[in-house]
Amino acid sequence: MHKCMRIFSLIESQKWFTFDGRQRLCHPLPSVRVGHMWVQIMFKTSGGRRPKKKTYYRVNELDRVMELQKKPSLILRLKSIIQSQKNQCLLLRDLEKEVGFVQKWNFMGIIEKYPSIFRVTGGNRTPPMVMLAEKADKVALEESEARAQMEPILVKTLRKLLMLSVDCMLPLETIQLIENELGLPSDFEQSLVPKYPQFFSVKDVNGRTFLQLENWDSSLAVTAREERLVHEGVLTSKVQARILKDGNYVGPFAFQLRYPAGFRPNVNYLKEVQKWQKMEFPSPYLNARRFELADPKAQKRVVAVLHEFLSLTMEKRLTSGQIDAFHSEFRLPARLLLCLIKHHG
Repeated sequence: MHKCMRIFSLIESQKWFTFDGRQRLCHPLPSVRVGHMWVQIMFKTSGGRRPKKKTYYRVNELDRVMELQKKPSLILRLKSIIQSQKNQCLLLRDLEKEVGFVQKWNFMGIIEKYPSIFRVTGGNRTPPMVMLAEKADKVALEESEARAQMEPILVKTLRKLLMLSVDCMLPLETIQLIENELGLPSDFEQSLVPKYPQFFSVKDVNGRTFLQLENWDSSLAVTAREERLVHEGVLTSKVQARILKDGNYVGPFAFQLRYPAGFRPNVNYLKEVQKWQKMEFPSPYLNARRFELADPKAQKRVVAVLHEFLSLTMEKRLTSGQIDAFHSEFRLPARLLLCLIKHHG
């Protein structure tokens, strides 16, 4: 009895820490003799065996692109701020009001580093102000002309985006999160939407402003993946295609795969990928309420929804936060990031 109490007091005196997903003691306890047996003291986590942690394999090329995009994003934001001013110029003392105290110094560095884009004027008696340089101003005018020529494409993109949603309607504030990625002007709700009443309407639902699709167009309910397959003649081909070692398969329900550099799929993983590539799934443009998310076909449809969503953007990419903003309207999985990590390639 005294030996057992000594064992428990010894256990309680130690501190616990977590290593490799399991709880361990700071100083491993030795084996203790109880009666005629040697008993090794064991410790167990409260939740039992933990699930294997999902590993995220980074795509270095994409990381480099995102890093290079930081400066152009600052330049474009400052350009938009300047163009929004009444006299097409911004007092440097007002820059802090627009971007905040911390970001102000990043923009000041951009102004100093790129004199061919931004011109600073002012002197002793007049406060310094920044405006677009002559060449940058011409490029900005060409941008507005390009947007005007792109208007039919932007309208089509916006219609397809609404068709992907459950009720063919999306909150305006949610669309505004990705307006640059879609190529939409910053004031699209005033400059674009009212010009097409046959396609769009704005309505208030529970205090939130929604953009609603006025009519369904079946000719637009074709995914970018299906258009590519038609162009490549896959849908009309009668030749039996074989699945390659990396899981790529030229079939009507297959996706092009490209694994990250650090990801090494094993044989069992590739077998599951082969079955998944051949599996049929409903169109992303069908109402998601018709399907149970637990169904494997519905899970593959979610991948198709994300694939089509990204294809509508200018650069075919979005942040996970931007995608998650459409969670309820697109009926995406609750743990979206895990879904993205699961489908490497």
